[in-house]
Parts: sequence; structure tokens; C-alpha cells
Amino acid sequence: MILVITRWLIITVAILLASWFVSGIRIDSLLTAIIAAGILGLINVFIKPVLIILTLPLSIITLGVFTFFINALLLQLVAYMIPGFEVEGFLAAFLGALIISVVSWLANHFIVNHNIDRPQKNDVIDMEKGDDGKWR
Repeated sequence: MILVITRWLIITVAILLASWFVSGIRIDSLLTAIIAAGILGLINVFIKPVLIILTLPLSIITLGVFTFFINALLLQLVAYMIPGFEVEGFLAAFLGALIISVVSWLANHFIVNHNIDRPQKNDVIDMEKGDDGKWR
């Protein structure tokens, strides 16, 4: 659960950074950014995989660059759904989606690769034969 909340906050920060760097993206409040991050996360979970599969030949031809266009369209969809979150034009959506993707990728890379000290499970058990012939 804490991982989901952390990723939600990362996407929120990424949206705020995109609005700060790209002049065509405007956010009215922090609450709007949090809601937009939640909706964008849900869209990325449910709609984006379907779009990726449907446009797979085009993604293969463009060596995956077309995925950025899908991200831009999904960002425009979120802006259409949420009042107070505006994206003006496809170029602003493309640049915003690029910033959001890079920030999310970097942050998630550090979260996923964080090693937690856990006791190691041995794949091999050393056993000795006792005097009575039983293995211990």
C-alpha cells in the first residue's frame, strides 16, 4: 500500500514539474494535481495496455517512439476530464508526457531497486547422518 501511495506522489510531483517547465500546462491547485495523478495512474493501468497492444505494429516500426504519442494523448484525456487541469495543444501534451515519463521512471527506478535486508533462504540444507542411521 505504501508503494502505491509513493508512486502516486511521484506522479503528482511529475505533473507539477511538467506544469512548471511547459508553458501550455496549467494546474489550479495541489488537489487538482493529486486527482490528476490518480486518474492518470488508473488510465495507465486500464487503458494504456489496450492502446499499446492495438498500436503494437506502429510501435515496432517506430522503435517504441509511438508510445510517447500515446502518453501525450492520455495526458490530454486526463486534462479533458479534470477541471482545473489544462493542456493546450498536442506539443504541450507531448512535452508534459515526456517529463512525466522521465521523472516517474527515475523515481520508480530508485524505489524498485532499493534493497531491503531480508534473511536469505538457503537453497541447500546440510544434513548429517546420525549414529542411529537417521538424517538430521
